[in-house]
Amino acid sequence: MNAIITGATQGIGKAIALKLAQHGYNLGVCARNENDLQQLKTELQLYGNQVFTMVADCSKKEDVLAFAAKATAQFPKIDVLINNVGIYIPANFLDETDEIFEYQMQVNLYATYYLSKHFGKIMRIQQAGHIFNMCSVASIETLANSSSYGVTKAAMLSLNHVLRKELAPYNVKVTSVLPGATLTTSWKGTEIPSEKFVQPSDIADLLYAALNLSSAANVDELIVRPINF
Repeated sequence: MNAIITGATQGIGKAIALKLAQHGYNLGVCARNENDLQQLKTELQLYGNQVFTMVADCSKKEDVLAFAAKATAQFPKIDVLINNVGIYIPANFLDETDEIFEYQMQVNLYATYYLSKHFGKIMRIQQAGHIFNMCSVASIETLANSSSYGVTKAAMLSLNHVLRKELAPYNVKVTSVLPGATLTTSWKGTEIPSEKFVQPSDIADLLYAALNLSSAANVDELIVRPINF
């Protein structure tokens, strides 16, 4: 089985990459930092699977498309796409710069659009595959100081619904994952105890469970929140 993961060197992306590697998946992953990618590759290869890495800035269309092309050349059959890369820049809508909104759109939405279109076409031909889109609870509710982030994640969820409807006739599954407060670098420096957060491994475990349902069953949405935050 072959899986593609964006933003895979930390947080949820890394937890998913390790989970899938442990279960025999070959992986194609990207991130912005070469050193982090090499360290991840070393960790993943301990499980004996094939690992393709590429430095890519997912705010740039040319990088996203180059990663898609090279990953496809590496793995002609794509079983899983995980659109995990994302950026959160806290700001109030009326006071933020246009660049804050535009950058989050490029990373959170455009990268998902380009990759889903590229690999969705491959899965349509294969008549099999599973796409996961890492949305957020901000996709369905307005959070303080998260204005344009919420807009981009709501748009990502809408894209997820479109993909699911268009790909279902071809036996391709599409699942949106909507985490609440999860212990990632977005919370760096917080004084909130780590045990209060959803853990990246929780998301990885749920995603892997969704991957292993019967062929007729699709998890449309996974909403995961801390129980007492």
